[in-house]
Amino acid sequence: MSRQVFLYDPPDRFVAGTVGLPGRRTFFLQASSQGRVTSVALEKTQVSALAERIDELLDEVVRRTGGNSPVPAVAPTDVHDTAPLDTPVEEEFRVGTMALAWDGDEQRMIVEAQALVELDAGSEDDLAAAEEKMLQDDENGPPMLRVRLTGAQARAFAKRALDVVNAGRPPCPLCSLPLDPEGHVCPRQNGYRRGA
Repeated sequence: MSRQVFLYDPPDRFVAGTVGLPGRRTFFLQASSQGRVTSVALEKTQVSALAERIDELLDEVVRRTGGNSPVPAVAPTDVHDTAPLDTPVEEEFRVGTMALAWDGDEQRMIVEAQALVELDAGSEDDLAAAEEKMLQDDENGPPMLRVRLTGAQARAFAKRALDVVNAGRPPCPLCSLPLDPEGHVCPRQNGYRRGA
């Protein structure tokens, strides 16, 4: 069976968002264009890493072009998207690996999110060989979301993604672990709860 590629070039909308309450949120990347919507699930750390890497790559593009590229230094307010994810949110797949690239000819950021694949292998060498084959096999690989963004769209995506990540539970001032609404057992207090 051939690989399923969800291509958005360009998307009308590409955002990171969540479903659920803080502490129990599921994170999604969602791309939409002309009534078609693709949602893929991923971990909070993946969203954070993706947003940070997008900003770093865009900063490098601006630096290398001496500011002569159509990449804004910060997210433009006219493309800022605070709307919730389009519903219903139907997960196409869970993201395993992601890749970023800058297409200098088209002046576009390319974001790829590939499905998580469980590999059955006998040894670490077998596992490494299977992973390498999977990454090189464009035709028969796992499902993939591929999105091509302008510099402004990429900056806006990164800003929103970091806002979504930071909108979760507040950190404990002592240990920096997330505070739960039901209470927090702080390791810095040897497991004791501080009274009100």
